[in-house]
Amino acid sequence: MVGPIVSATEEDDTVDRRHKALTEKLLSRMPRGERLSYLAHRYLTRTLALTSRPKTSDERRSTRYLITGGAGFIGSHLADELLQRGHYVTAIDNLSTGRLRNIAHLDGHPHFQFVRASIDDRLVLDRITSEADVIVHLAAAVGVKLIVEQPVRTIETNVMGTEAVLKAAFRYGCRVLIASTSEVYGKGSRIPFGEDDDVVLGNTTRSRWAYATSKMLDEFLGLAYHREHGLPVVLCRLFNTVGPRQTSQYGMVIPRLMGLALRGEPLTVFGDGTQSRCFCDVRDVVQALLGLAEHPGSPGQVLNIGGTEEISILDLAQRIRQVANSASQTVFVPYEKAYAPGFEDMQRRVPDVGRIHSLLGWRPQVSLDETLSRVRDWLSQCPEEVH
Repeated sequence: MVGPIVSATEEDDTVDRRHKALTEKLLSRMPRGERLSYLAHRYLTRTLALTSRPKTSDERRSTRYLITGGAGFIGSHLADELLQRGHYVTAIDNLSTGRLRNIAHLDGHPHFQFVRASIDDRLVLDRITSEADVIVHLAAAVGVKLIVEQPVRTIETNVMGTEAVLKAAFRYGCRVLIASTSEVYGKGSRIPFGEDDDVVLGNTTRSRWAYATSKMLDEFLGLAYHREHGLPVVLCRLFNTVGPRQTSQYGMVIPRLMGLALRGEPLTVFGDGTQSRCFCDVRDVVQALLGLAEHPGSPGQVLNIGGTEEISILDLAQRIRQVANSASQTVFVPYEKAYAPGFEDMQRRVPDVGRIHSLLGWRPQVSLDETLSRVRDWLSQCPEEVH
């Protein structure tokens, strides 16, 4: 692991002396009877032992990844692939939107540890960062519904969480991948969206734009750490990632419409349905993230990651109806009824993926129809997700 790249401050000097107290603090938060395999105590016991002995040959050949939001949709798929490649993974998640079921199959894996905590807990974050080589920062407020209804949570989670991750990474010299979003392109009309395009956002009275603004601040902060301190930071702008384990709870359009189709209920399309998106299978996104985590030329760059097949939401509903073999009808719902009065949507959201293709040779490989079939199969196997 890369050594510290800055001298410890007086506050940082006290961290090691407080690690014992940290274990007790975490134990006091545990729900009675919760399985120890999912608790930070198990993780801390293991990592304290690891720091007191030389690394094994397997550990020297592998990379230690820390995934924030590791029990979430993308984080759990990323953990699967990293473990398949022989790396070590620590996932931290407070389970506000992530779910234990996404990582239940990893329980007992010798290279996987889960910490149920918030990245706002500085002591926890410091401890697990000290054992990481690469941080993939996925923890964020997600989904249009959550963003509109809880703007304070959106701003604080995104901005303060990223600040905490970057400070910890700076302390220990970790490479950091920050998941940003296509939302930062705002009302941009130049299609496809390029990483160097100027952006236009709505005014501050529309809470819908709080998410885009908070993620832009994340990008500014990450790039500032790279330019000012030399921290290897990569900014990844994700465009509508989809696949199994994605919940419809926060307004994600494909699992929401697929669930309705499987239940035989009307497919509710917001607005007039002419707004278009490019969806990217989570497997393709994971490959892009891993490529960026390993490539020596990625730090300091902003890169789009997304699909290239543009489809209107109305056509998407029709495609879902076919894949689900459903007789559901389409019903149009005004934006103000679906979200809030004055809600503004982006009419088109199409990425230019030329930059990441030039760097990695990456392009999305999984077709939308294949992704829809995978989502259908997953929902069919998880009745609780459909109802």
